[in-house]
Formats: sequence, C-alpha cells, structure tokens
Amino acid sequence: MGSVPLSLIVTLYILGALNFTFWNQAFSVFGGFNVSFYTFSAAIALLVVAGVVLFSAKYVIKPFLIFLIVAGAISSYYTDFFGVVIDKEMIRNAVVTTPQEASHLVTPTFVFHVLLYGVLPSLLVCWTKIRHRPLIGKLFANFVVISACLAVCVGLIISNYSGISSNIRQNREMMAKLTPFAPITSAIGLAVSTYREIGIVRAPLGTDARLGPVYARADKPIVTIIVAGETARAMNFSLNGYARETNPELKALDVVNYTKTTSCGTATAVSLPCMFSVYGRQSYSDRKARSTDTLMDVLRRAGIDGYWWDNNTGSKGIADLISFASLTKQKNSKFCTDGECQDDIFLGLLDAKLASITKNTVIVLHQLGSHGPTYYLRYPEEFRRFTPDCRTAQLSDCSREEIVNAYDNSILYTDHNLSEVIKLLKKHQGTVDGAMIYMSDHGESLGENGLFLHGAPYMFAPVEQTHVPFIAWFSDQYAQVMKLDVGCLRQYSDAPTSHDNLFHTVLGMMDVVTKVYRPELDVFAACRGAAPSGSPAS
Repeated sequence: MGSVPLSLIVTLYILGALNFTFWNQAFSVFGGFNVSFYTFSAAIALLVVAGVVLFSAKYVIKPFLIFLIVAGAISSYYTDFFGVVIDKEMIRNAVVTTPQEASHLVTPTFVFHVLLYGVLPSLLVCWTKIRHRPLIGKLFANFVVISACLAVCVGLIISNYSGISSNIRQNREMMAKLTPFAPITSAIGLAVSTYREIGIVRAPLGTDARLGPVYARADKPIVTIIVAGETARAMNFSLNGYARETNPELKALDVVNYTKTTSCGTATAVSLPCMFSVYGRQSYSDRKARSTDTLMDVLRRAGIDGYWWDNNTGSKGIADLISFASLTKQKNSKFCTDGECQDDIFLGLLDAKLASITKNTVIVLHQLGSHGPTYYLRYPEEFRRFTPDCRTAQLSDCSREEIVNAYDNSILYTDHNLSEVIKLLKKHQGTVDGAMIYMSDHGESLGENGLFLHGAPYMFAPVEQTHVPFIAWFSDQYAQVMKLDVGCLRQYSDAPTSHDNLFHTVLGMMDVVTKVYRPELDVFAACRGAAPSGSPAS
C-alpha cells in the first residue's frame, strides 16, 4: 500500500487502541455523544494524521510509525493502569530513577501489554510493502493530504470553537493523556530545557553567612537531623487524624506535628531540590535551582558540617559540595536486597556519627520511605500489621484495600524509623544538643479517582499528592540553648506551611545569620526568644 494509507491506518490504531483513558475522559468532559464531542474527536484525528503524514517519506516512515506504536504502547500502559500523566516533570523523574526503582514498574503485565499493543503491530508495519511515489509526486501528495487535514481541522474547531476551547481550557490534563503525542512533546521540551542548562554555573548564595550569638551560649555542638521523606502523604498519618494508628511511636515521643503542609511538586525530581532551594514554589524552576547554591551550601559557608546520606536516587545536585554517601550500594546488610534498602540502614551509621561529632552539624537522611508501587518492600515482616497487604508491583492485581494496607504498613515503618532517629539523639544528648525535622517530598494516590502513584501535573494534582507530613522534635537542651518554646510551636501547628519554609526554618534552627534568611518563612521564629538576625531577601 501507499505510505499515506499506511499512515492513516496506524494513526487510527494509535488513537483507537492506545488512548482508552484519553477518550473516556473526553467523553466525560464533553458530556457524552454530542456535536462538540464528535467535532473535537474528528479535529484531533485530522491533526494527528497531518503530523504523521509529514514524515511519510522513504526510509523514514516505517521507523517513525514503529516508534509511535511502541511509545504509545508503553505510555498507554501507565496512563490506563495507573492514571499517570506523562508530562515533562514525570519524564525528568524517570530519567533520574535507579534501575531498581524502574524494575518494579516492568511487570509481566507491562511486558505482555507492550508485546500485544506495541511489538505485534510494529511487526505488521515491518512486513508491509510500501509503494512510494517519485519524489515530486510524493511531496505534492503529502502536501495535499496535510493541507486538507489541517484545513478541515481548523474548520471543525471554528464551527464549534466555544464548546471545544472552553472544555480544553478547563481540562488541560485531558490533552496531557493523548498518547504517545503528549509524552513525546514533553520529552522534546525536557531535552530543550536540559540543553539550555548545559554549562550553568552555580551562583553563590549567602556569602555573608555566619553563626549567630546563640552558639556562644552552647557548650556542646548543635546537631540537626533533616529527614527528607519519600512518598508519604499526610492523610495516612494518625497524627493528622487518620483512623488507623500509624504513628504510635512518634505519638509517644511528643513531637510537634504540622497538619497543613503542602509540597512544592508531586515528584522527587522537582520537590527535593525545591525543598532545599531559596526559591518558593511559585518562583521555582529547575534552571534556577541548578544555577543557585542550596541550603546545604549556605550552612557550609557558616562553618557547619554537612552530610547527605542517601537511601534513594541521589541528592539531585543538593549535596554536590558536601559529604555524600549512597547507602543503597552497601552489601551484606540485613536491610538491603537487590540494590534497595529499608530505611533502618541509617541507624547504625547515625549512632556512630553522633558519638564522634565535635562541630555544629546538619545531617540529611534521604529516605526510600513509601515509594511505590512495591510498598510491601518498604517494611520488614514485623511491621506487616495491616493485612491482607498487596505483595506485588502490579497494583491492578490487588484490591484497593490491599494496596492501602501495604501503604499504611510503610507509614508505620517510617514512624518507627523517625522514632529511632529521635532515640539516638536522646542517647547522645550528653555530647550534642539535637533536633530533628521531617518533611516528605510529595504524597501518593492510592486509587482515588482512578489515580495511582504520584507525579501528576501540579496544576491539577489531587490533594493526596500535595498534602505532606511535617514533624519536628527538639531535645530539652536544644530548646533551652535556642530559647525555643515548644508549647508555643504547638499553638501554631495547624497554620498553613509548605516546602517554602524548610530553607529558612533550618537556617533559624542552626542560628545562621545571613541576608538571605527570611524570618517570616521560618516556622519556628515566632516561638524563639532570640530569632537570628538578618534582613528579608530581596
């Protein structure tokens, strides 16, 4: 057959077989079978046909069609099974993930899906003998087809512009689910932005940073442990009113719990660097983060030792200039299997470090936390309290109750891990004045509205992915030295907080004096007898 008919057939296959989620949402958005829905559907089909025919040339068409089919099969799996929107940030997150994390998403069901919907149709394309016109004739035929498609597409949109445009504007996430065209566009956008970031030089921040007057009163080193959580959503913490007791150990330790904390993003690749940057969510961008020093750099300039211990996918550039250790590479540990470790891997190392500290220090523990879909791998057998729990990466094989049970078990284990960190600070209170602050990078969807996992575009991300836990604990000696009224903190624990606060709150916790410190963003400043000085950042 000719290349244009083949392009048309493949286009109809992709739109029909690989876009169930897109058409289901479009059907709902447009209110069923009506003129607007039919017009929109025809316009989309014509626009895609025009784009595919553009590549209808000898030696190009077959590889291009196969690429579209396979990419569509892969993206449709995650969109249809998990409700995932594969946008620019989701692709960025996938690029920086580890082979171990990625392997949990490559299940037998995934392989079968790609073979059936991707490989098999691709073989049919390979076996098809394409009848190509002479060059001039091909260019003319393609031009006619593309022009006709675009003209009819524009005409259809104009004929029902108000109905189509209003629905698209109010439901932008719908267009982000058009596979594989939306993911391909996002990948191109990421590639362009990454290229533009090549050669970025990190600008210094807080060059005036120094220790404030509080340390003159301290006879021991001040130590703050920052626990960067992973995929923990606040609504499954019993400290926040969840019906199940998922925080029994933290509850007994009388921590300060902030109930209304929102994340900067819905994926680690965005949220983590945003948490440790001076930029708030509204002004944050990946380029800004890469071109500006981080919280850990400002602390280093003030003479504070910094350590980043990672049980996840790295620091995303945050710890480039401080001591960094990836604990996932440890072997012969009872906490590690196949390149992944449970979070108690931190405890032995932390115990030894606290025993040897002689300077003011900040240690970041980057957890694996509740990262899915293999929630059941995030906790040991003794924390398998809520059963039956989902014991597979293929969430579609489990009931929602089993998925929630597995997730809640991972939260229960996080509760234990945080409690053990606090107990170690208590154990070493004779030699250090310690504090701990815990904040998760983002939340998780567990089947609400058909969504699973995380990474939804922030503009229409559900609260399950943006409402995160934020917990703090202070030793009595730390509170005394810093003149911190913990009872006062509890009075403000229901006030709105966010990732925007972490940068300035930690500077305040470590009594760092610098012009980039903004006391209004320091969650603890109002309850300190002597907040560190400094003018608001311009």
